[in-house]
Formats: sequence, structure tokens, C-alpha cells
Amino acid sequence: MITGKNYIGNQLSAKGTKVYKTFNPKLNIENSNIFTEATSEEINEAVNLASTAFKTFRTLSGKRKAEFLNAIADEILALDDKLIKTYCSETGLPEGRAKGERGRTVGQLRSFAELIAEGSWVEATIDTAQPDREPMPKSDIRKMLIPLGPVVVFGASNFPLAYSTAGGDTAAALASGCPIIVKSHPMHAGTGELVASAIVKAAEKTGMPNGVFSNINSSGIEVGAQLVKHAGVKAVGFTGSIKGGRALYDLAAQREEPIPVFAEMGSINPVVILPKALNNRGKALAKTYAGSITLGTGQFCTNPGLLLGIKGDALSSFIQDLSNEIVKIEPSCMLHPNIIGAYENHKKNAISQPNLTVVADYESDVQTNYARQTIATVEGKTFLENPTLHQEVFGPFSVVVQCEDKNQLEEIISQLEGQLTGTLIADDNEVANYPEIISAMQNRVGRIIYNGVPTGVEVCPSMVHGGPYPSSTDSRFTAVGIHSIKRWVRPFSYQDWPNDLLPNELKNENPLGISRLVNNAQTTKAL
Repeated sequence: MITGKNYIGNQLSAKGTKVYKTFNPKLNIENSNIFTEATSEEINEAVNLASTAFKTFRTLSGKRKAEFLNAIADEILALDDKLIKTYCSETGLPEGRAKGERGRTVGQLRSFAELIAEGSWVEATIDTAQPDREPMPKSDIRKMLIPLGPVVVFGASNFPLAYSTAGGDTAAALASGCPIIVKSHPMHAGTGELVASAIVKAAEKTGMPNGVFSNINSSGIEVGAQLVKHAGVKAVGFTGSIKGGRALYDLAAQREEPIPVFAEMGSINPVVILPKALNNRGKALAKTYAGSITLGTGQFCTNPGLLLGIKGDALSSFIQDLSNEIVKIEPSCMLHPNIIGAYENHKKNAISQPNLTVVADYESDVQTNYARQTIATVEGKTFLENPTLHQEVFGPFSVVVQCEDKNQLEEIISQLEGQLTGTLIADDNEVANYPEIISAMQNRVGRIIYNGVPTGVEVCPSMVHGGPYPSSTDSRFTAVGIHSIKRWVRPFSYQDWPNDLLPNELKNENPLGISRLVNNAQTTKAL
């Protein structure tokens, strides 16, 4: 049942007077549920509860926390059709997408549960004492990762499940031992409340401290700003626009106690198509990329918004083939009138730039909130001289840049802002002739794809979903996969500490049986 209230710990609360509704973009009508924005009092209550809960939650064993995460997954599945129908009504996305994203969300929770139940993720490191060492004795020093404290997670507009209330940030932070306060996205507040109810139910069933999770409603930016500035908050997770992520980053940096903001932001995901590949399979590539550009109405942070090639007949043919293929695809619904409004404005700004040519624009009538896909092309020199063309247009839009030669291609890649992904399309043995291109791309992206498409982010330990700024605020970390847990922890050392007072991860007898680095050797043995 959707109440429209905030979850302050395990209690529903609606003390405020500011209310709002979500919107069904497919039907172009408001949904019926009314949501109440959280007050400053409720925000304080949620953060204070989280701070108190942290004292207990941080001490729980990995197995206890794993039970909690698995219970969350179970409760999300138990929501069944109610969750799927709410998701679709608030996003305009199809049922298949909703079920797929639910599966990913559940899978993330279970993968973190498995990680922390095993326990080696804490990177326990032990250097035993050497009292007889000359000229000075060496102390016994032991290190492990410990949680930061209460974390605020901002729900993402384009992934109401996998990057939102119980998404990757929440799963990773809970796994690390950090309580969570979710700032629910106003576009899918009903979906958020249903998932929040599942988390609260799981917390109660597994005996977690009250305040380990709260869900805060917000129709604008004020609530989020209050949360980031609250002294009890120790870290922030965000997925969204560069403007939004940077604003939160700056707020956090201006605090008396600055805190980290791990924001995954905009990206145009450059795709380099080398000449031999264009010559040999240009038509097939055009069809593949027409599908990738329009997938999910272009509402992915890994959407290929920039295609790069070297001038010639093959590239000209590819541009024509891509133009033909993309207008064959039926337009689909965007997430919200505000999203399509921003798409149209940013697209209009891009195509109004001098010396840019629109080569494909879906011209038939479309339903309200459905986006027309567009392909434009520009010379390499023009692209280099106009930073506006480097900016993301969130939606089914892509620019093909025609480079003079591979030197200009390398220069363009080198001058791009940081990106989540880069893709290289090449034929056999062709890559060997372009080492500078690969090197330039490696310096600009977090993940490089060979002969594929950037859309689609596999959830696995080897995945890096992050990259140089502004694709993310800290390129040392991934926002996807089990290693994303490292965002919510810090290293901590014990020096000459009595064995019986050490955490189990660092005790001589290794009661957890985890893998540890002992005197520079990895082992599961006791000391």
C-alpha cells in the first residue's frame, strides 16, 4: 500500500504541508497518490536515528548483515505485480524493463550478501611485532576497512529500482555497515515507497536497529540540500546530471566537516569506428548503433552520444545508413514531461550550433512525451572549436564527427571531458595501427569496449562504472559491482592492541576463516 508518507526509521510520518504527485508520461496524466515532502524536523529525526543505529549496525557480523540484504531481496520480490505496475505508471517504461530491473536489483543485494557473509572484503592486513628489530623495535600493526557512518542516497530518475531506493549504492553501503537515508526521486515516489516498505520489513524481520534505513520524500532540491549539509551524514551517493551532482559535491565540500560525494554524472560515451571496420561492415554497424542510440529512449548514462570516424566514402556511407536505420525505429516514451522538455531544449541548442548538419530527424507525428530521435554530423575542426557539442543531450541523440585523420581523432579524444565508457570498433589487426587512440581513450574513460555497444552495464566484480570527472566525482571507484563497497569505508589501523579486544577479522586465531595479508603473505591460517 502506498501512503505518500516518509519512512523515518520504521515509522511512517507526514508532518509537512507540501505535497505532490507522480506523473504517468504514457497516459500524460498525474497519478492519484499524494506524497508529503519531509520537514526539517523529520530530516533531523531520520539522521539522528541513523547515527544511533550506526553504533549497533557497524558491529554486526557479516552474516547478520547478509541475512538483512537477502531479506530485502525477498521482500522486494514479494511486492510482485504491485511494484511492477507502479513502476510502469510512474515511468512510461514497459513491463519487461521493470521486471529486468527488479531482477538486477535483487541480484545486486544477493551478491553483496554473499560478499559480506564470506568476509574477506575488509582487506584485513597484519604486520606482527618484531621487538628485537634493530635499531628500533617494530610494533604490531593491523588494518581493516571500517564503515564511514550514515549515508544519504539520491534516487536516480532513469533507474527507479537498480539505482534508487534499494539500488547499488544502498546495497553497497548497507553491506559495509552504514545506515541509509534515501532521498526518494519525486518522479517515482510510489515505487520508492513500496521498496522502502520492503527494506523496513526486512530490517524488522532480521532484528536490525531502528534507523538503519529511512526514506525521505522530496519534490525539489531543498530536502536534498538539507540532508547533505546535516552534520550527522558522513557520505553521499548520487546518480544524475552533472549540474545536480556538482551542486551536491560543492555543498559537501563547504561543510565544517567535508564529506565525500560519490556522484555518477553525465557522459557522451565516445565510439571510435576505424576505417577497415567501416568498409567491411558499415551497414551492420549502422543498424546496431541505431538500436543502441534509441534503446530506452536514449535514457541511459552509457548512451552512445558521440560517434567518431575518419573522413572518407566509408564514413559518408555509414552516416547515410545510420540515418536511414534510425528513422525506421518507432519513438518511445520518455520518463517525464520535464525529461523530454530538457531533451528538446538541449537538442535544439546542439543543432543550432554553426556548421552542424542534421542528417536524420524523425518527422512523423508522435504521442505526447515521446522523443524524436536525431542524428547530426560535424567536421572534426568544428567539434574541437565548439565545447557546446561536447555536452550530453540526454535522450536519443548522437553526433557523428568526421575527423581529417587519426591525429585529429586522437586530439578530439584527448580534449573530451571524462567519460564512463569509450568504444573501439575495429577489424582484425586494425587496432595495432592506432596505439595513440587507445592510449588517449584510456585517459578519458573508465571502461573501454571492443566491437560492441556501451549500453548495458554488467553487474560483476570486474565492472568499472565510473571514470574521470565529470563522469564521476572520484575515478578511483566504481558505482557497480561488489567493489563499489569501497566508497563507504575507510582504512583503520590498530597498533599493539590486545588480541582479545581486536575485531574478529584481525584476531590471531582468525575465527572467521577469512583470507588476510599476514606479513606480506596472503593466508587463511591462524597466527
